[in-house]
Amino acid sequence: MIEIIGAEGKISNIEVFLKKTQEFSKKNNIKIQSFDAELIFGKDHLTSSYNHAKRAFKNKTNTSPDIEMELLLYSSGERQLKKAIPKMGVKKEKSRIVFAFINNKIEDKILKDFLELFNLKRNDKIIEGNINTLKKFGIKDNEIKTVKEEKYGDLILEKVALVDIIK
Repeated sequence: MIEIIGAEGKISNIEVFLKKTQEFSKKNNIKIQSFDAELIFGKDHLTSSYNHAKRAFKNKTNTSPDIEMELLLYSSGERQLKKAIPKMGVKKEKSRIVFAFINNKIEDKILKDFLELFNLKRNDKIIEGNINTLKKFGIKDNEIKTVKEEKYGDLILEKVALVDIIK
């Protein structure tokens, strides 16, 4: 199961952020992946990526050692971490972050404690995405013009699905 939330706040030191996230993850027996919110186009984007990542592990076609990194690869539409991390990873001083919590049902207290750890405020509206999200993701204007606005998310889902074909 995956739970996806948006949050706002400033991450001053990426290394400290990643270390604290990993420690929190181990302490609470959950897996956590963070993303630059500017490249996420709705919860379907990460849910689809997660389903592809799970299938990759099931079929032993995963290219990364853990589900969090495999999720990052699929959500980025890339097959290499050296491309996926700079594209989708949290950047220094960013104020909008999306988190994917992977486990059984995540308790509200755990989510609250996690956000407090980094002085972040929950804001799920930042997950929605728009035409600028598509462009930052690398989708060209001529591709965008092929679909109606309510189907923009499908363009991202196609990029996620293509990762399996490229493998």
